[in-house]
Amino acid sequence: MKLSVVTPVFNEREALPHLFRVLPGVLEQLADDYEIIVVNDGSSDGTGEYLREYAQSDSRVRVVQFTRNFGQQAAMTAGLDCADGDVVVVMDCDLQDPPELLAQMLEKLREGYDVVSCQRASRAGESLFKRWSATAFYQLMKRGIDERIPAEVGDFRMYTRRAACALRGLREQHRFMRGIVAWLGMREALITFDRPARVAGETKYPLSKLIRLAWTAISSSSAIPLKFMSYGGGLMLGGSLCILAVGLFALALGFSQVTSALWVGFFVGLAGIQLCSMGLLGDYIGRIFEESKGRPLYVVGDVCNIDSLPHADRSIWLGQSMSIESLEVGVESHGKSDRNQRNPMIVPLPKRDAA
Repeated sequence: MKLSVVTPVFNEREALPHLFRVLPGVLEQLADDYEIIVVNDGSSDGTGEYLREYAQSDSRVRVVQFTRNFGQQAAMTAGLDCADGDVVVVMDCDLQDPPELLAQMLEKLREGYDVVSCQRASRAGESLFKRWSATAFYQLMKRGIDERIPAEVGDFRMYTRRAACALRGLREQHRFMRGIVAWLGMREALITFDRPARVAGETKYPLSKLIRLAWTAISSSSAIPLKFMSYGGGLMLGGSLCILAVGLFALALGFSQVTSALWVGFFVGLAGIQLCSMGLLGDYIGRIFEESKGRPLYVVGDVCNIDSLPHADRSIWLGQSMSIESLEVGVESHGKSDRNQRNPMIVPLPKRDAA
């Protein structure tokens, strides 16, 4: 059995040495063969340089370097595109997803489950506000997107080969992997654990980024906000009728100033709701526009210890960097007319099947 571990990283130079100190020993006890796929999501703290050097000393560590920051969801997708193991694990590199749980997860997978997810029972090293905001986030996901999304379950999951292939088949631009897993409806097992504190570095999900993730998840997976617009319109219609009745009653009693104030307040509130509704519609239309362009989910600028580049839909793999000397040799030997064929860095997008 081959086990693939996918870990997306962004500015995690301090945490990676701890990961490589613990994870390989655990994997050696679980599988005959394994690979650790680290996707560098445009880090700027020296993470890319460290990964490149470490990969030279361990061929089982495969590195994917994005050209820029494309986001955690895209990084996980790129890692899944590269993974060729019989079992695939997605986990963070800060050891808040304990590698010691992999053995227990593997046992659950052998019971016939397609997905094994780890559910947090507690959160060490986090403030009360952070715990509260995370709880609110998961409740919003469960109620606003899919009730099958379990609370306190992040992206620490183990997949069978067929489950990983199913995830690869969904290539929408605005991605929320937890919602995608729930939508697929695969047989899922939960394992509870006490989440430890980060081994090093700082969280990459402050409140502002958590809010953006929540909005991306809702707007890309659900039309509930649009339904709320209809409900809001109905409430405004009922409110206008009530204000009309109160205004007529006040006018009959001679309180003309009260009537004017009521209407001014009503129209100001109506204008605010209209502007919010237009902004909401604009956001959905913008997402449709971005999806219609069909741009790649990510662009890979460099790889280490990856022999063959995956032909994944909606992705660009530039491959390993080449020196200026090798490029000059290529020009002299093949000529200018054969540029696309001689340069192995450029991998064209795979052709889509006709609908």
